[in-house]
Amino acid sequence: MEQFRLPQIHMPELPLPSSIQAVLAEADEKLAHRPKLQRLFRNCFPNTLETTTKLLDDGTTFVITGDIPACWLRDSVEQVIHYVPFAAKDLDLQRIIGGLIKRHTEYVLTDPYANAFNETANDWHWNAGDVTEMSPWVWERKFEIDSLCFVIRLAHAYWEETKQTDFFTADFKKMLRTITDLFKREQHHAEQSPYRFTRNNGIMEDSIRNGGLGMPVNYTGMIWSGFRSSDDACDFHYNIPGNMFAVVALRQMQDFAEWVFRDLDFLAELKALEQEVDHGIKLYGIYRHPEFGPIYAYETDGYGNYCLMDDAGTPGLMSIPYLGYLKNDDPVYQNTRRFALSSENPFYYEGQSAKGIGSPHTPPGYIWHMALSMQGITADSKEEKLAVIDMLEATDADTGYMHEGFLADDPSVFTRKWFAWSNSLFSQLVWRALQEGIL
Repeated sequence: MEQFRLPQIHMPELPLPSSIQAVLAEADEKLAHRPKLQRLFRNCFPNTLETTTKLLDDGTTFVITGDIPACWLRDSVEQVIHYVPFAAKDLDLQRIIGGLIKRHTEYVLTDPYANAFNETANDWHWNAGDVTEMSPWVWERKFEIDSLCFVIRLAHAYWEETKQTDFFTADFKKMLRTITDLFKREQHHAEQSPYRFTRNNGIMEDSIRNGGLGMPVNYTGMIWSGFRSSDDACDFHYNIPGNMFAVVALRQMQDFAEWVFRDLDFLAELKALEQEVDHGIKLYGIYRHPEFGPIYAYETDGYGNYCLMDDAGTPGLMSIPYLGYLKNDDPVYQNTRRFALSSENPFYYEGQSAKGIGSPHTPPGYIWHMALSMQGITADSKEEKLAVIDMLEATDADTGYMHEGFLADDPSVFTRKWFAWSNSLFSQLVWRALQEGIL
């Protein structure tokens, strides 16, 4: 089957909310001594609002990922998460973010296994030949545990920041129930799950092996995932950073159950599930590395096999503190971080222009701007944060924006010139550095 041919994408440009204009004005002043970085921030910080966001008549918000006309659950959250701290007193921003949460709710209830959706039931698909249960609403149906976790992350962060409650509808609670049931079912994937996925395009990373069922896994208490946050198939289907993210999401769902819906039975169920997943991570997810000591594996099957790597996408091992699972000073995380930023990680690259983490999703030797941004966000020292910002500033290929991957020896060779998630994550790093007073 032929892959869908991307149409020309024309999204209406939204007027920038006043709080976002104020951020840009403050950054312009504080970055006046670094004109290139000033330009990068001015381009990247509002990029999601200016190029990928559409307010719909039903009160929801549709956010495309950039150069693909679909809304990824994961990407759309990370595209707007840096706006949440400014939403408490900005009604325009509340309309945008609150509308996205409402649309996420509709999408998850449509198909909790899908990772990307269409604006309408137009039957557009990334690949028309995918062997799985498709819907006209679904752009792609790769089950990635992080997709559902990101939906919870945005709703919880927005609720905490703004105290808004209008999105806590009966459908929202039904979505929480749907996610919980799916997580429990995928603890026993082979025995209980209806989910299968194969794509007959000759690309191994796009299909799940064993007829779409996946390679065998042992019961661990963790949740099975078909694909990574890169949209590549898992080697071993217990993705450790994804399960860490699920633990955090289950804790946030407990807040909803206790303080919003006052459902103590649901609260107890969520707590028990959180403890099962967390126990599985601690029991099966740690590998004793001969050089770095105990580190978190990227994936395991529960039978003693491990995938030792880190990927540029979030959630990854580098992003564990960003997700909220552990603090930066956790000793196993520190060991894992040193591993991820070493040649022992098969997707760590050093070149003439940069060094950092890439992904099997892009060619060998390509470093991802997102990985550099996450390295800076999770860095302990001022020196490392500034070094990463310098590297990001120097590798934009004079485009004024971040990209997906770029060649470590030549940043002018890159993938995806319009990738809003990367722009947003970079903006988070720079804004945090400005607030910390280190820029």
